[in-house]
Amino acid sequence: MTAETIESFPLAQPAEPGPLRAFLLRAIRGFVTHVLPPLIVIGLLLLVWQMLGSRPGSGLPAPSKVVQETWELIVNPFYDRGGNDVGIGWQLLASLKRVAYGYSLAVVAGVSLGVLVGQSTWALRGLDPVFQVLRTVPPLAWLPISLAGFRDGHPSAIFVIFITSIWPIIINTSIGIRNIPQDYTNVSKVIRLNGFEYFAKIMLPAAAPFIFSGLRIGVGLSWLAIVAAEMLIGGVGIGFFIWDAWNSSRISDIVLALLYVGLIGFALDRIVAFIGKKVTRGTSAS
Repeated sequence: MTAETIESFPLAQPAEPGPLRAFLLRAIRGFVTHVLPPLIVIGLLLLVWQMLGSRPGSGLPAPSKVVQETWELIVNPFYDRGGNDVGIGWQLLASLKRVAYGYSLAVVAGVSLGVLVGQSTWALRGLDPVFQVLRTVPPLAWLPISLAGFRDGHPSAIFVIFITSIWPIIINTSIGIRNIPQDYTNVSKVIRLNGFEYFAKIMLPAAAPFIFSGLRIGVGLSWLAIVAAEMLIGGVGIGFFIWDAWNSSRISDIVLALLYVGLIGFALDRIVAFIGKKVTRGTSAS
């Protein structure tokens, strides 16, 4: 057989994987890349925690003991026995409701003030020093003032959330507005956009990545502030649940509550990041 004859035969091509096999390969690759590493780290941490918590005289319970002592809270988080004796699910919902109120107010006020400061040099010179001073005040330092003003724990907690989360929203929004390219403004003048059209079609889309960076920081601060505030105002909420568990020496309940607090805080950040990615079409930080 000559070389010309051999070259005339087509080379065998590898068979394309079927749809099911391709799906399984992507699932395995995603599991190994994104799921397996944190599982390994969490498993090692739990192992170390179990070893340290199982020692005689340990001040903190081991994971196995935490699960054993909080099993009723885990399997029945929405029980209601009257008064403040309710499941951890209701406590979390009460805290989330306060965060929703305070954070929503902070978003509206923060974006509005950020646009004002970003567009107006006079507003920047007059308000920016005030913002820079007030944003350094710790969240709980606002609680006595809010209690004196509102004379009720619920609106006071909402105010603490608002005043804590508004500053990164204002600052990031103003930075985004000031960083809008001049070409965008020139184009808006050429096509004669009115004020509302410029705001909706030029200003907000261009500044959206900065705005959502501030919103992500703000939602994290909101969740931190409400947990701390509820420890002092009492009533209902995950912060009150943690403080009440400490006064009753229920350390396992505290550990479980902290786990839920961390997971919900992570979920809130991911939700805002997801919305920001959709709005900015992938230009915001994930």
